[in-house]
Amino acid sequence: MVNTELLKQTILEKGLKISFVAEKCGLTYQGLHNKMEGRHKFNITEAFRIKEILDLDDGQFKAIFFDGDVEREATKEVI
Repeated sequence: MVNTELLKQTILEKGLKISFVAEKCGLTYQGLHNKMEGRHKFNITEAFRIKEILDLDDGQFKAIFFDGDVEREATKEVI
């Protein structure tokens, strides 16, 4: 699952707007917002495009898109 707060924080720290990131990903503002809020899932192409746009290193990318705490919580529900 996506660490939405870290993604939003990173976008702001880079001096960008969500609408700009959405456009560069080929999404509408609402489309990106829905994905950031967990209503829809990011596909791998979108995730890597955001990595490029925000110039994330591998650690930052992993922290945003593969948040360990969120993944553990999702796994508990399955078990």
